[in-house]
Amino acid sequence: MEFRIIKSPSQGTMDILLRRRGLPSSREVPQYDAVGLVQGRLIDMVWAADVAEKMAGVTVEDIRGSCPQNMILLAIYGDTASVEDAIAEIKRRSGKAEKERML
Repeated sequence: MEFRIIKSPSQGTMDILLRRRGLPSSREVPQYDAVGLVQGRLIDMVWAADVAEKMAGVTVEDIRGSCPQNMILLAIYGDTASVEDAIAEIKRRSGKAEKERML
């Protein structure tokens, strides 16, 4: 999985994410302090969404790929600390799961 955090996302960035999630960009966008982006395989994205949503203070949405059923990117919205915590927890648990698979 790949990870990025955008602190203080611009309106243009939020418009891109809105369009990619299938909503018109003219819709009012809630303001978030940060957006965490997680990219990977479908199975990893569903698992990462579950981990992130169990963290307090974040909202998770799938960002569509080239066809509607192709989810390869998650957007994790919230305040900066909550988004950073969610990404850190996904990284921590994915590393632990990888070690367990190797045993």
